[in-house]
Amino acid sequence: MKTAHDLVAQAKQNTQEIALDQAEQAIRNADVLIDVREADEFATGHLPGAVLMPRGLLEFKLSASPALADRALKVVLYCKTSGRAALAAQSMKDMGYLNVQSIAGGFDAWLAAGKPVHKPAQPSFE
Repeated sequence: MKTAHDLVAQAKQNTQEIALDQAEQAIRNADVLIDVREADEFATGHLPGAVLMPRGLLEFKLSASPALADRALKVVLYCKTSGRAALAAQSMKDMGYLNVQSIAGGFDAWLAAGKPVHKPAQPSFE
């Protein structure tokens, strides 16, 4: 029986992971940057310009969005450390998307490298 780690390892073999030092260029060249973390993770900070599509809803959101129907779109994905992004990339590949990359190390590596992070303002109740 396969474990979650087995599935991630298998997905990573079929996924184009980009090194952190190449990520900013890949994002500039992409049509869309997708954060596949959960909404609460996204709300604490995310890569500038990222759109939220939690891993559990990815296939449904892609199918429901005419703007994302073109299978030739250049897509960059990320999650916290890169496991969910690899699984998401595999799913997108299975759906026929041709140009999907994920960021090695994910958001944690991006943050540790001191790269820019967008932190939405929290409402003040004072």
